[in-house]
Amino acid sequence: MFLEWSLLTILSILSVYLFVRMFYFKSITSKEQRSNDLMKLTLQEAEILIRKYQIQLQRALGNVDILTDELSKLRNELKILKQRNTKHRQEVDRLNGKIKALEGRVDALL
Repeated sequence: MFLEWSLLTILSILSVYLFVRMFYFKSITSKEQRSNDLMKLTLQEAEILIRKYQIQLQRALGNVDILTDELSKLRNELKILKQRNTKHRQEVDRLNGKIKALEGRVDALL
């Protein structure tokens, strides 16, 4: 009789202990699951932001390439204009020399 009550008491206490432990670990597991879900959501948002900024960076780099090409074209045009300006100055100097020579002849004739 005592043995039966002892065994029943031990089994009851053990079952209550295991029952409490089961709910404790279940609550811990659910908290971890919520934490993992939140982390996944945060990571997804971070990936979206990274993609967004990556696209903006690619566009900016493309714009830089376009601007670099335009700058190269403008430099080439500037070189060409400087060369033309130098040729025009030489032509003007040559024509001014001819004008002075002709003025000298006209003065000599007068």
